[in-house]
Amino acid sequence: MSVVVITGGTAGVGKATAERFAQAGFDVAVIARSEAGLTDTVTLLESYGVQASGISADVADASQMKHAANRIESTFGSVDIWINCTMCTVLAPFEECSDEEFRRVTDVTYLGYVHGTREALRLMRPRDKGTIIQVGSALAYRSIPLQSAYCAAKAAIRGFTDAVRCELLHRRSAIQLTMVQLPGVNTPQFDWARNKLWRSVRPMAPVYQPEAVAQAIFDAAHRHTREVWVGKTSIQTILGNMLFPAFLDRQLAKKAWQGQQEGEPLTRPAPGNITEPVEGLHQARGRFSAEAKSRAVSIDSVLPGRVTLAVAGLALIALYKRCKR
Repeated sequence: MSVVVITGGTAGVGKATAERFAQAGFDVAVIARSEAGLTDTVTLLESYGVQASGISADVADASQMKHAANRIESTFGSVDIWINCTMCTVLAPFEECSDEEFRRVTDVTYLGYVHGTREALRLMRPRDKGTIIQVGSALAYRSIPLQSAYCAAKAAIRGFTDAVRCELLHRRSAIQLTMVQLPGVNTPQFDWARNKLWRSVRPMAPVYQPEAVAQAIFDAAHRHTREVWVGKTSIQTILGNMLFPAFLDRQLAKKAWQGQQEGEPLTRPAPGNITEPVEGLHQARGRFSAEAKSRAVSIDSVLPGRVTLAVAGLALIALYKRCKR
């Protein structure tokens, strides 16, 4: 039986991904902080007839992650796929984020992936076999206002992943390292994020269901691909930022501030999971199902370059033929 490990697997994209792998017959180990969330998730996964385990650990703590990885190995044996999917964020202008808040988002959303990747490699190196998936975001390429710490962490994951991938290639390792860049997703994230805006927050539209994203992650884990862009908006955003970054700066300055807020002013601060998990929200979907898309197109990141080269080649051929006339 194949084994998958998912950090942040008790809610949102992580939980949807855990369920997708369980549906396919994988044994699943989930790492998260909330004992209640772990219990609910393990019960769900076991309903598919697979073996499941929940380990309580803070991904920002390297020693806790090492202990969790050792427990997983002793329970399941070798690990085939490791998926890093933890995150936390603060929605506020940068100058209103405290040093502690910025550091915590960095520790969880970036260093959590570093610690997870280190443990995955430690478990996979003896067999020189396995796949590591980094669940990223289009925000790794194109940052937006009000989420400076989160955007910085996602960009850092991309830089870190590219470096480690090169090292694996240098060593001729068979371990695969893939990053999956996501669009806005309908998860409980927007009810548990620390919100200092005093209005309810939401993902930038359009929004996708976590199950659609989980399918893309599942597919990526079974292909030897460098990076996957999920959702039409991710593709447009990443390519658009490569071509027109200053234009997107101005557009996001106009639209992304209000585009991440909705409803009437809050009467009290929204709960935040910066230091402690927010209980009662450990489901895959959030409150935006009415508008969320159930399907998401995905492409490998190498495709745009290949298309550009093909178009350039055809243009050169056409020019050559015209000059010969």
